This record gives sequence, structure tokens and C-alpha cells, in this order.
Amino acid sequence: MFLKKQLRQLGTIITLLFISSFASASTLLVMGDSLSAAYNLRQQDGWVSLLENQLSQSRPEIQVINASVSGETTQGGLSRFGDLLAIHKPDLVVLELGANDALRGYPLNQTTMNLEKMVEQAQDSGAVVLLIGNQIPQNYGKRYTQMFFNLYKDIASKHNIAYLPFMLENVALNKDLMQSDGLHPNKEGQPIVLQNILPYLQPLLDKIQSKK
Repeated sequence: MFLKKQLRQLGTIITLLFISSFASASTLLVMGDSLSAAYNLRQQDGWVSLLENQLSQSRPEIQVINASVSGETTQGGLSRFGDLLAIHKPDLVVLELGANDALRGYPLNQTTMNLEKMVEQAQDSGAVVLLIGNQIPQNYGKRYTQMFFNLYKDIASKHNIAYLPFMLENVALNKDLMQSDGLHPNKEGQPIVLQNILPYLQPLLDKIQSKK
């Protein structure tokens, strides 16, 4: 009789711990293009997988979902985004899109509109957003490249969200850290990309966990 009672109490404790763990769990959704999809690398060598490995040690309650697709544009991202929000219900969204729009010469007002719609959808769902900006080669014209770079800052200011101007700082101009195409970081560059992102990401992780 005593043993049965002890087992029931143990079962109750385990159940409560499971419920508590589930309730405090958070989901981080990365919505990006080839820069976040480990282009031409093994998935485990990309910065998102490196982040996931790091969080599994320091913040095991956070689940990382990488919805990044190589070649993705903001229009393609927007078309998928609503379903991703509904399925994964993220607490935090890292939005890293737009470079392919610029490289294809798309109108930047459309890029801006698509990014703003994704930011608004994420906020409406209750998610916190980190917007990651980008830069394109100067041969696209000084005016176009500057307008592209600035649009991220303008969106972040308008919607009051966190903003990282350039994830490839100290990587993009170092040939030893870039693939032969000059556009994508190699395996050695990925940890530096993650180090560029973490100072902007950590406060947001603290913020969403404080709400649990």
C-alpha cells in the first residue's frame, strides 16, 4: 500500500514537471534564404544549426525551426509565412529575406511591402521579431544599393522591432570565410555569422522566456 502511494506521488511529480516544461517551451522560427539555409554546406555546419546546438545546452526549452529556402524572395516567403505561423506558433521570428529580390532587380517598394506584411503577421500572432538586413554589391548602382540597405532600418523603426544591419560583418570581404561565389559564407565563416547575430538575439530570447 505504501509503495503504491509513493508511486502515485512520483507519477504526479513527473506529470507536473512535464507540464511545467511544456508550458515554458518556446519556438524560434528562422525565415530566410540561402544565407540561413546552409547553402552548399552540410546543414549541421550552417549558422542556424550551430545556434540550435548552442541553445540545446544553454536554453534547452527553446525549439529552433529553420524554414529558410535557398533562392527565396520576399514574395515567396510571404506566401509560406502564414502557414508557418499557424503550424509552429513561434514566440520569436528571425526574418532574413530580401537579398534575392535585390539581386534580381525587383522594385524595392514591393520588397518593403512584403517584409512589412510578414512583420505585421508575426506581431499579430504574438511573436517577437528580429529583422536581419543585408547588402548587395556596388555594381547594382550606388542609389539602388543604398536604398536596399536602408529599407530594413526603416521597417524596423516603423514597426519598433529589433534590427541587425548586416549579418556578414567581418565575413563578406574575407575570401577565406566565403565560398567561391563571393556571396555565401563557407563552413569557417558560419560561426562568425552566428556571433554577429547573437548579441541581437539574446535579449529577445530573454524577453520571450520572461513571459513564460
